Amino acid sequence: MYLNGYGGGYGMSMLNGLFSFVISVLFIVLIVIGVRYLLRELHGGKCCLGLGRGTGALATLRERYARGEIDTKEFEERRKILIEQ
Repeated sequence: MYLNGYGGGYGMSMLNGLFSFVISVLFIVLIVIGVRYLLRELHGGKCCLGLGRGTGALATLRERYARGEIDTKEFEERRKILIEQ
């Protein structure tokens, strides 16, 4: 095998390229996870992209029921209306 002074020929350059690719992908994944974490922290633990469990009228209704603002009967009536829509 011919050694050109750069880490052992073609085999090593392929491994170096693969290693660089894997490190790049991991770095991008870590950045995405970090950004999502920061955005959730800024929005009080709720997903800011509209995909979390804290969005929508049904979630608001559940929160009002949990706080005791509405009783069980009213909660069930309003929940039926929201589910039918």
